[in-house]
Amino acid sequence: MEVLKLDTRSTTLVDSVEESLIRYFKEQGLRPGSSIPNETELAASLGVGRAVLREALSRFKMTGMIVSRTKKGMVLDEPSLLGGMKRCVNPLLMRETTLRDILEFRIALEVGISDNIFRNLTPADIAELEEIVEMSQVIGNNKYAPVSEHRFHTKLYEITGNRIISEFQDVIYPVLDFVKEQYRDFFEPIERELTQNGELVTHRHLLDFIKQGDREGYKHAIGEHFKLYTLYLERYKK
Repeated sequence: MEVLKLDTRSTTLVDSVEESLIRYFKEQGLRPGSSIPNETELAASLGVGRAVLREALSRFKMTGMIVSRTKKGMVLDEPSLLGGMKRCVNPLLMRETTLRDILEFRIALEVGISDNIFRNLTPADIAELEEIVEMSQVIGNNKYAPVSEHRFHTKLYEITGNRIISEFQDVIYPVLDFVKEQYRDFFEPIERELTQNGELVTHRHLLDFIKQGDREGYKHAIGEHFKLYTLYLERYKK
């Protein structure tokens, strides 16, 4: 194969190899399913040792961009767009500003998918949401609450029919749990006050808007459902 040029502007030699391979894949017009040269050819073309090449290739394999197939060797595949992010989302390793940005993005996304939900909603979806809400009310709001919260919103994401949106819910959910636990002393008094004033928007309220086909009412309600987090963001982003 042709000699590949390394991008000397990259931080490390492995970075340079990675950038060169990406450029090669693009220039060759390779697509998912295309075979790529073996390690010996790639290392020789790049003028690097196989250890360096393997480290660069391992990055592609971690994202699913390169897979090994019997009799075909290394093959390009569609990478998991959120796979790398899922491995990186560890709330303990994030600054508070990053946690807040993710939380704010999640709230905006929940409101933004409202139209998708009402466009794709089926009677079976409503029945499943009803089951989730009923189960949480039967068991109570203690240990089951986090599970119910996750199941309900996971189902909403699923209804959109968008695989990336559904995957994103699983990626960022630990952030929501972490923030709520970390700032429990801030959230609990506000939650009690909202409940006492009849202002707490629950899953039951959201489901009622869905069953009524009230799209605009739902959009407003889902924003109010996250009021605890909105108040948190307003306080700590000042």
